[in-house]
Amino acid sequence: MPTPVWIVIGIVGALFLLIMMAVIGQFISLYIQALLSNAHVGLLEIIGMRLRKVDIRTVVFSRIRAVKAGLDIPTSALETHYMAGGNVPRVISAMIAARSAKIELPWSTATAIDLAGRDILDAVNTSVNPKVIDCPSQVQARSTIDAVAKDGIQLKAKARVTVRTNIPRLVGGATEETIVARVGEGIVSTIGSSGSHKEVLENPDKISKTVMAKGLDAGSAFEILSIDIMDIDVGDNIGAKLQADQALADKQRFQAEAEKRRALALALEQENKAAIEENKAKLVLAEAEVPLAVAEAFKKGQLGIMDYQRLRNIEADTAMRSSIAGDAGGAGSGRGGLP
Repeated sequence: MPTPVWIVIGIVGALFLLIMMAVIGQFISLYIQALLSNAHVGLLEIIGMRLRKVDIRTVVFSRIRAVKAGLDIPTSALETHYMAGGNVPRVISAMIAARSAKIELPWSTATAIDLAGRDILDAVNTSVNPKVIDCPSQVQARSTIDAVAKDGIQLKAKARVTVRTNIPRLVGGATEETIVARVGEGIVSTIGSSGSHKEVLENPDKISKTVMAKGLDAGSAFEILSIDIMDIDVGDNIGAKLQADQALADKQRFQAEAEKRRALALALEQENKAAIEENKAKLVLAEAEVPLAVAEAFKKGQLGIMDYQRLRNIEADTAMRSSIAGDAGGAGSGRGGLP
């Protein structure tokens, strides 16, 4: 008969087997699927992923898809990218699409692009099927790229840029906004260097050829395939407006200078008037001293009565002459003479 010890051991063993069957039962289905798909994933690897809180179905199904597409990506690499925050199924889809399109896309490059926040699947699709970018983009405030030719006429242009993704430069490469800005700059430069707006209207492809020759896709995540001028219209005569504005500015400047000279002339006139009044005041003071000097001369015997009489006759004669000539100042002098 079995002893109690063996009975306890048997019960514990049965419980252990039940627990192991329950644990293995959670993973046996995925294990068998991977095994039958020739994408072996070890049972211990599956249990380890569960303990590390990794989505087992995502990793296992991605492994199966990769193997079926001819890609040998280890389970550990898939698990590492998942734990790093990457989108494992999307990376696998991108690599499968790249393989079908005969585009070289290593696992390290694909995961780096995905972790950088770029849509790796969209990048591969764009590399296979180029997309068109409006220039300027529809989200910008302006709907056209405006530039002025050398003859002063403004031209309003719209362009479409066909690009495809340059996968090796996708990490760290410039985005669509940079392409739009560079193309816009090239259009403005080409129109601005044209001698006449008619040259641009006659040969719009001149813009495309000039811009394409500048290598605007350098350092960007895209390769420019073509630049097509969709529309070009004539705008305002900017040259005439600038000349009119310059003429108005010159007019205002000359008016200001003339007003300045007028103000200086008025100030000088007032200064001269003040000087005249000052001199008149000095003259009155000087004339007021004449009678005192005459009286002093009488006292000292330096002036006789006949001399004084002759002086009065000269003053009267002078006053008469001034009156005849209309010289008010002379009459004033007569009034301010001897008594």
